[in-house]
Formats: sequence, C-alpha cells, structure tokens
Amino acid sequence: MGGIILTVEKDKPTNSFLSKLSSPARNALIHEEIDTLQKLSTHTEKEILKLHGIGPSSLPILRKALGEEGLSFKV
Repeated sequence: MGGIILTVEKDKPTNSFLSKLSSPARNALIHEEIDTLQKLSTHTEKEILKLHGIGPSSLPILRKALGEEGLSFKV
C-alpha cells in the first residue's frame, strides 16, 4: 500500500519569469542558481545560451521578463 507519488510539475514556479520557460531551460537556470531577474541580468546572452537546456527560443522570453523590470542582459 502507500507509496511515493512524484509530480513532474511540483517545482514549477507559478508567478516568476521561470514559470514562462520550458522545463529544460528552467532547470538549467536553477542549476546555475539563477533564480531571480537580478541574477540573470549579471550574465550575457551568450553565457546563458551556453547552458545545457537553454535554446534560442528562451531568449525572447528572458529579454521580455528583464525588460518588464527595467533590466537587461549584461553587455
């Protein structure tokens, strides 16, 4: 009887920029401890693209989220 029930979405944030990303992209950022827009803004787009799980389709989402907070990627 009884057992462990795992949910795939259990760690999915509900109201942050991470919630707008695919699971691989979100996990890549979390693995690098990039869990706030402030931390994201300390990296270049090129650095973020090098992370396993981040693809070109993630960049517009990240740019928009940064822009909404008056932030941008490091140049």
